[in-house]
Amino acid sequence: MNPEIYHSILLVTLIAINTFLSRFLPFIIFAKSTPAYIIFLGKVLPSAIIAMLIVYCLKDTNFSQTPYGLNEIIAVFVVSSTHILFKIPVVSIVCGTIGYMALVQSEILSSIISTM
Repeated sequence: MNPEIYHSILLVTLIAINTFLSRFLPFIIFAKSTPAYIIFLGKVLPSAIIAMLIVYCLKDTNFSQTPYGLNEIIAVFVVSSTHILFKIPVVSIVCGTIGYMALVQSEILSSIISTM
């Protein structure tokens, strides 16, 4: 057999073992009871990660050129409003992505703003 095949098999095996351990090790470590700081992190980290993702997604937004960040602001509004209405994350993400891509690809806001 080709040495590259052995390398690929070894790589996939090590990744599978690592994934298995990272999923089940917390259950083994915290079998008796979960420490208070882990419960606290479980409550706080999801919101912090969402905030970090929003900042990361909007970091390259240019508010000094048309459409002045309106595409991104509308996409954030669509994601937020659909999540408040439906409380289904996948629906929120898909609607926001479709709305953003429609705005960017059609350049409708740029054409409306440039005619003003």
